Amino acid sequence: MFQNIPTITKNLLIINALFFLAKFVFGATGYNLDVFFGAFYPESVNFKSYQIISHMFMHGDTMHFFFNMFALWMFGSAVEKALGEKRYIILYFVAGLGAFVLFNLTNYFSINEFKAAVTNQGLIDSVNQFAKLEVLGGSTSDQINNNFNTWLQANNTVPTDANQELFLGYSIPMVGASGAIFGVLVAFGMMFPNAILMLIFPPIPLKAKYFIPIYIIIELYLAVQAHPGDNVAHYAHLGGALLGFIMIRYWKKTSLN
Repeated sequence: MFQNIPTITKNLLIINALFFLAKFVFGATGYNLDVFFGAFYPESVNFKSYQIISHMFMHGDTMHFFFNMFALWMFGSAVEKALGEKRYIILYFVAGLGAFVLFNLTNYFSINEFKAAVTNQGLIDSVNQFAKLEVLGGSTSDQINNNFNTWLQANNTVPTDANQELFLGYSIPMVGASGAIFGVLVAFGMMFPNAILMLIFPPIPLKAKYFIPIYIIIELYLAVQAHPGDNVAHYAHLGGALLGFIMIRYWKKTSLN
C-alpha cells in the first residue's frame, strides 16, 4: 500500500512521523520540542520565524497525529495525483500558512480585548518578561503555570480570567498539520465532489460536496462558540480551508489539467 502513495504525500507522512518520533525520544531526555518547533503568537518572546513552517510537523498527542496522517493519506494521495506535485505542495504549505495567519489574526483581537480588561498596566508591560519557555524547562503546561504565578507575584496581583488568558496567549504554541490538511480536504471536495465519504457517527454515506461543507460549518460553529476547555485551533482549520478553496478556484479558472 505504501508504494502506491504518491511522492509528496509519502514524504510528508515520513517527515511528520520523524518529527512525532523525535518529540517523544527527546521528550524522554527532558527536551520539549513543542517549545522549539510550535508556532507562538508573533508578539511573544517565544516566537521564531521558522515556526511558521515547523509547527506544521508537530502534533499534540498520538490521536492528533494519527487522525491528521490518516486524512493526509486518504485525501492527499488523490489530490496530489490530480494536481501534480508542484501545485500540490504549494497547496499544502500555503494552506498551512493561511491557518497560521487566521489563527493569529483572531488571537490578536482576543489578546487586545484581554489587555483592555487588565487594570494593572505592569502586567501588560511585563508579560513577555515572564512568558519565556525553555526547551529544557519541562512540560509546557508546568512551565506556563510556574511562569504565570511568578508573573502575578512580581506584580503583586491575583489571577483573573483576563490576565490568565492574556498570559496564555503569549505562552501556548500552535502545533499540527491540520490547517494544511483542511486545505487538502477542501481541494478534494472541489475536485471530486461526487466521491462517497462515510460519516463515523452516524455511519451515513455522503458525497464529498455535502460532507466537506457540513464539516466546515461545524468548524465555524465551534470556532465562534469558543467553548471553555476546547483546545482545538478551529480558526486555523478554517484558514487552511479558505486558502485551499481560493487556490483551487484560481487553478480551475486558469485551466486545471
